[in-house]
Amino acid sequence: MKKTHIILLVVLAIAIGVIISTISDSSTYANFSEAMNNPGKEYHVVGVLNREKDMEYDPQKNANLFTFYMIDNNGKEAKVFFNGTKPQDFERSEQIVLTGKYIDDGFYADKILMKCPSKYNDPNNNGFTEVKANS
Repeated sequence: MKKTHIILLVVLAIAIGVIISTISDSSTYANFSEAMNNPGKEYHVVGVLNREKDMEYDPQKNANLFTFYMIDNNGKEAKVFFNGTKPQDFERSEQIVLTGKYIDDGFYADKILMKCPSKYNDPNNNGFTEVKANS
């Protein structure tokens, strides 16, 4: 074999490895039940804020912890832990998309994507606001 063939095979093997690792690490849309059954695996969970239960955010105690309860699209409720500050106008959100993992006592979100009611009917704005956790 020529050196170029060997180099091409090595590059191809690396590309296949990168594609496989990307597919295995990507998160998928699920509900809280599926996330509970696969703890530690990252999921996107869509739902609404449970306004009947208290949200906890005390910047005096811990400015990087916000907890609340969310109901997924199947009606399952879970406590959500977000390692970050409480998003502005969080209570007004119409829909929430969480990215994170279910671990023991609740869903630990890395990102919160909120769909808030828009004052303006801007066709370019889908109404979503993204908030990322502090690292």
